[in-house]
Amino acid sequence: MKLRIPRSRALAGAAAAFAVLVGGGTWTAVASDGDAPVVHREERIMDMDGVRIDTSFFTADGADGERRPAVLLGHGFGGSKRDVQAQAEQLARDGYAVLTWSARGFGKSTGKIGLNDPKGEVEDVSRLIDWLAGRPEVRLDADGDPRVGVSGSSYGGAVSLLAAGHDKRVDAVAPQITYWNLADALFPHGVFKKLWAGLFINTGGGCDRFEKRLCAMYERVAVAGEPDAAARDLLEAHSPSAVGDRIKVPALIVQGQNDSLFPLDHADAMAKAIEANGAPVAVDWIAGGHDGGDRESARVEGRITDWFDRYLKDEKGTDTGPAFRVTRTGGVDSTNGGAQLRGATGDRYPGLEAGQRQLKLTGGREQRFASPAGANPPAISSVPGVAGVGALSRLSGLGVGLSLDFPGQNARFETAELASDLRVTGSPTVRVTVRSDREDAVLFGKVYDVSADGRQQVLPSQLVSPVRVTGAGAKDGATVELRLPAIDHEVRAGHRLRVVLAATDLGYASPADPTAYTVTLEGDGALTVPTASGVKTQAAPLPWWVWGLPAIGAALAVALLLTARRRAAAPAPDPELAGVPLQITGLTKKYAKSADRYAVRDLSFRVEKGQVLGLLGPNGAGKTTTLRMLMGLITPDSGEIRVFGHAIRPGSPVLSRVGSFVEGAGFLPHLTGRANLDLYWQATGRPVEDSRMEEALEIAGLGDALERAVRTYSQGMRQRLAIAQAMLGMPDLLILDEPTNGLDPPQIREMRDVMIRYAAAGRTVIVSSHLLSEVEQSCTHLVVMDRGRLMQAGPVAEITGGTDTLLVTVEGEVSEALAEKVGALPGIGSAVRTDEGLLVRLDGASPSTLIGELVRLDVQLTGVGPNRRLEDAFLTLIGGSSA
Repeated sequence: MKLRIPRSRALAGAAAAFAVLVGGGTWTAVASDGDAPVVHREERIMDMDGVRIDTSFFTADGADGERRPAVLLGHGFGGSKRDVQAQAEQLARDGYAVLTWSARGFGKSTGKIGLNDPKGEVEDVSRLIDWLAGRPEVRLDADGDPRVGVSGSSYGGAVSLLAAGHDKRVDAVAPQITYWNLADALFPHGVFKKLWAGLFINTGGGCDRFEKRLCAMYERVAVAGEPDAAARDLLEAHSPSAVGDRIKVPALIVQGQNDSLFPLDHADAMAKAIEANGAPVAVDWIAGGHDGGDRESARVEGRITDWFDRYLKDEKGTDTGPAFRVTRTGGVDSTNGGAQLRGATGDRYPGLEAGQRQLKLTGGREQRFASPAGANPPAISSVPGVAGVGALSRLSGLGVGLSLDFPGQNARFETAELASDLRVTGSPTVRVTVRSDREDAVLFGKVYDVSADGRQQVLPSQLVSPVRVTGAGAKDGATVELRLPAIDHEVRAGHRLRVVLAATDLGYASPADPTAYTVTLEGDGALTVPTASGVKTQAAPLPWWVWGLPAIGAALAVALLLTARRRAAAPAPDPELAGVPLQITGLTKKYAKSADRYAVRDLSFRVEKGQVLGLLGPNGAGKTTTLRMLMGLITPDSGEIRVFGHAIRPGSPVLSRVGSFVEGAGFLPHLTGRANLDLYWQATGRPVEDSRMEEALEIAGLGDALERAVRTYSQGMRQRLAIAQAMLGMPDLLILDEPTNGLDPPQIREMRDVMIRYAAAGRTVIVSSHLLSEVEQSCTHLVVMDRGRLMQAGPVAEITGGTDTLLVTVEGEVSEALAEKVGALPGIGSAVRTDEGLLVRLDGASPSTLIGELVRLDVQLTGVGPNRRLEDAFLTLIGGSSA
């Protein structure tokens, strides 16, 4: 249902939109890939009653003046608008006007953090909507009413729901891994979630960065160890649940299974409330969450775009996906050892209780245990903020997990061994009576998957449910139904489920006084588990090699047929260049489907034996395109490449004298490094004795790792193995494209030594890299490219210390205005500001002429001399572009 805003409200909105501006915005063009439209970004600071909100507005070319729907993207707690910039740019390319902002107290925005205060952060969103209503790019439903959707993760996800509840102009929402009731999140069932609460405060920058009443509330609860009514009321007022009956727009709800901060029951509550209001709802349980794991960003962002296409663009044919989807673990990925993910779907959201099944519990109906003094040592389930522990939660389906329960601090009941596999989807429940020597009892319920031999137990997603049982101190105690954590987990036949009720947990506050507990199973002593039988797992996809290898073989056969004639027509070898590893003459390559955009243009240079040549240039300079043409992977539009006098064509025999590492290498992860190299050499069809493998391995320095499976390798070891593969046969010319990507400083130093050792025997190395300091230390010669053209070539010392590049130092700081004036002088190629002063490249002018002009400009000189740093020389050559 669309709300049409009265004209008086529209005028007020327009006035507010004008009032929030502080000065003009700054427009920036954002580069795009290939034929994608260019995205423009406008940076603007908006004033919200004295609070300065930092915003970015994104639009893309190609709309031909048509108005487009708008999307507001919020960021997570502790982040800023920059965290969602990539998604904003993609949505802009997909036809939306996108506004991002840094919430109060984050990024460059001012003000105190209000935890999505309706009178603070939520009102800010309404004012952002006012501003969108005045933009000529944005589609309107009525005056002052833009067509707008709101999305965000965690903190930003909650504000999307709050905005929909407070401002009827919001047309669709897509909240991710967020809360429905913040009091329930931080005080679940009356128990203080102390570790997560502390992380909230520290991630926000400390208590003083928050509104005073929030800071006072946190300190009061942290000292008491339990929440009071005022604390609950304050957080509930900042929660989407407070306006749940007013959220009546289509909602795509994405929630994390690995999330002890905002578990799945929050998504359950928001889905039921919004659906009860008559709005379309879809629920997606992803593999990751606040405790780590795979956030499935690409898939989720694609689904959000589809959701907005359907409900903002009114594209009724758009498939928005199933009403319910859950990501499940389906084995191990042999390439990286991680869990393979598969989707399971249902045509309706099942909730957390569908398809209930009763499992009899054994272990005695009554058990006694105690909470130790000071609640130490505590049991361990999840550990917020510790990535290594949280990451285990996503592997629980593979029998991997970490948990710790101390003897004497818990009661435990078990089912019999399962006769068949059981998929638990939702919240298991059990009824118990709790007696305590205190009025209130604090317990922590969890369900373990226990192997048949009992040696292994896994806590699915490392989740635990706390509960405060009031009245446990009475003679007969108190009977409660414990709702255990909502999970999606498969229990194998022969395994058992173990219900544990613990007296402590590391993540929560427990009573400091020693306490005795008695827990008795009620009713028939059964564990009720939901199965959601209507949710069906998708079939596992075939491994890529099942269909990929035949396809690759067919493609190679076609390529050989197509290139056979071209190879036969290659120019004759040039005997004068037989000893020259590489000569490139007039090389040119245009972008696909472009008549005037060049990847490489009229490029010429020569490489001699024994050189380590660094190929430098900023992103888009044409380095990788040049190397791919050199390897015969793509064909130039014009020009010539000769290797040892032979013209390069796809499949040229002379390429056997070239080893390369371009755009990464692929290995079979289950085989050892040596086995991978053996297979590669066998595929060349050359004699084994020609491989000179031991020489290559000695230079690469792989050591004992050569006999281990590749899947156990670090990124640095994988890079070394790829270099060793390129060196097999000890080729006369070795080509390396970004060989240090992903390596730490010691590994980079080792890679530098590998290149120097290889060239020491008279062979030649060409390396493309963006690490200028490494190039300066390892290379003897340089070729500098920019926008496909050659800027300079020669020895490193000549380029860094050449007299055509001078460092000018002055009293005080060099201004941008001065740099522009010097750069515009006759005979000056460029002038670039650096931390040390002004780098000036001479283009006809002499040093004395430059000094005279600087004196004429009243510049207070302190020194003029040759520049010696590669970084500065590089920046001067490319006119200040970033590498």
